[in-house]
Amino acid sequence: MKNLTYSFWLLAFSVLTLTSCSKDNLEEIESANLTVKVAPVSYTTLEMEVLDLVNAYRTQEGQTELLLLDEGSRQAATHNSHMIENDEVCHDNFANRYTALVNTEAAKAVSENVAYGFSTAEGVVNAWIKSEGHRDNMIGDHTHFGISIKEGTDGKLYYTNIFVRK
Repeated sequence: MKNLTYSFWLLAFSVLTLTSCSKDNLEEIESANLTVKVAPVSYTTLEMEVLDLVNAYRTQEGQTELLLLDEGSRQAATHNSHMIENDEVCHDNFANRYTALVNTEAAKAVSENVAYGFSTAEGVVNAWIKSEGHRDNMIGDHTHFGISIKEGTDGKLYYTNIFVRK
């Protein structure tokens, strides 16, 4: 009788174990581990000038230079599109950008500067330096930098600069 009971439980355990390893479950696991490759970001001369000026200011203030972060720039570009579509300069949906960078880049901290209407890198960076909050973002404890500059329907430029600490 003990052997029959033992055999029953062994058979039940085996069936449950084998059932949980069905092909459907394996496909779900495999698809959950797919890696998506995205194209690298191309930077304009103006975007690189902003990076250079921000880094020059950081160095002057005793901070390390920032490295470009393509995913930060993708997030910045998406936000610029949002500002252009809504005809407003804003930080709408910043929490979404923050969460995306935490999840994809293991960001420990994220901050953002936006601007509108400046035609030169010097103009926008100088305006950020004169604004305490923007300046604090520029010289904060960050390691990486995402940038996007897009022209609006009125021909003026929208800027989003995302700072990340990894």
